Amino acid sequence: MFAIIRTGGKQYKVAKDGLLRVEKLDVKEGDTLTFEGENVLFAAGGKDAKVSATVVRHERADKIYVFKKKRRTGYRRTRGHQQHHTVLQITNVA
Repeated sequence: MFAIIRTGGKQYKVAKDGLLRVEKLDVKEGDTLTFEGENVLFAAGGKDAKVSATVVRHERADKIYVFKKKRRTGYRRTRGHQQHHTVLQITNVA
């Protein structure tokens, strides 16, 4: 059984015992989250579905470099960015 949930402005297809990397959530490691109501867009089992997940860890993605340059003027800028993520373990889809 699977469901489609919405978090962080994105939609994810989830199934029981699956790992999911989402935008950073303000929760502690080991806490349990429940997605229900408007956040569950579709569930294979019925309308009133709940998705439970446990927070495994918080991590950062690989670094992305942004380089700007204008020719013949000596203008060069380099910036880096690392996005924060939260890894969730889906424990139940009901």
